[in-house]
Amino acid sequence: MKNLKFYLPLFFALLLLSCKTNGSSSKSETLPVSEKYPPVETGQPNTAYLPAFAGQTRIAGVKTATPYEVKIIAEGLARPWSVVPMPDGRLLITEKGGTLRIATADGTLSAAITGTLPNLNSGGQGGLQGLTLAPDFETSRTLYFMFSEKGEQGNVAAVAKANLSADETKLENVQVIYRALPYWEKEMHYGGRLIFDRKGNLFVATGERSVLPARYKAQSLDNALGKILHITTDGKPVAGGPFANTPRALAEIYSYGHRNPLGIDLHPATGELWVVEMGPRGGDELNLIQPGKNYGWPTVTYGIEYNGNTIGEGITASEDTEQPVYYWDPVISPGGMTFYDSNIIPEWKNNLFIAGLSSKHIIRLVIRENKIVGEERLLEDQGQRIRDVAESNGALFAVTDEGRLYRIRKK
Repeated sequence: MKNLKFYLPLFFALLLLSCKTNGSSSKSETLPVSEKYPPVETGQPNTAYLPAFAGQTRIAGVKTATPYEVKIIAEGLARPWSVVPMPDGRLLITEKGGTLRIATADGTLSAAITGTLPNLNSGGQGGLQGLTLAPDFETSRTLYFMFSEKGEQGNVAAVAKANLSADETKLENVQVIYRALPYWEKEMHYGGRLIFDRKGNLFVATGERSVLPARYKAQSLDNALGKILHITTDGKPVAGGPFANTPRALAEIYSYGHRNPLGIDLHPATGELWVVEMGPRGGDELNLIQPGKNYGWPTVTYGIEYNGNTIGEGITASEDTEQPVYYWDPVISPGGMTFYDSNIIPEWKNNLFIAGLSSKHIIRLVIRENKIVGEERLLEDQGQRIRDVAESNGALFAVTDEGRLYRIRKK
């Protein structure tokens, strides 16, 4: 930090340039950003690191012009972790301790849905986590989820599938299809999100389990920590993966060099895979995922250790790693995320909404040509740790660590 005073003027000059830089219209984002405001982030950054390009952080602010309403439609959820729209407009919510709940669009909650989750460990950052419904859920009743599993050798992020019973009271036929090995004692950085691709296979996000000895496994291809994985519904590698023919590499690895990816979604117009991951002190990242690419952690990062020390050599770029599309310093501590795939609020079409935990708000990002051109904060006045956000029928639904379910929709 000795050079902080020297670098800060240049840092803020780049930020000012990013606020004045407009990308050309994208095929996937047709609406203009009609008016721009100063960046929403005004806090002191943790580092003197400079962005790699204008607009990579602290982009100009935007404000939603369409009138919308925010309502708490349910309370009393037990540490909800994931909220997923069902085909009939209801919501399926996971709770950290191992239960699920169904909520109507008006917030009426079902009784807890139970099921035998093998050796669930809900300690630390673990528990029942991400959830996604099978493409044929309406007929198969099949869902896929991630949870932290306790074994003799430690804990592991596991992927399982199950059937929701006809009376919607329990999970049946629970089967673990994949474990992100190796096991580790630490109860942190599981990742925990998953989503179907457009061919019926699963993308799975795993963390690097936090401790220093495990951290560097994110850079190694012989394990499943700190990775985006691509697996079938039986837990096998999807054929033709980028490392299918690489000696000693796991064939299911799609990308690597991730710290703790906690949000994952496909762009509704392009089908591209986007991931947001929690960084250290500074350096939360939004990444556009490309097969076979290295996203840097822990050798390349915009963050520092929580004690203020540099991480590794303190570099933010290298020739063999990908740059984040966007990063935050100070951090937002991202949770889940969703693209807005509706015309009900036209200016939100194809915008990205990210749950913020320590930042206690929802982040709205406007994207053009895979660049961020505007940022807005929603629910900033609620003081809640936002864990996940989803879009259903033109409304946003968000769950918080404090047990609330919010609905945000056009007035």
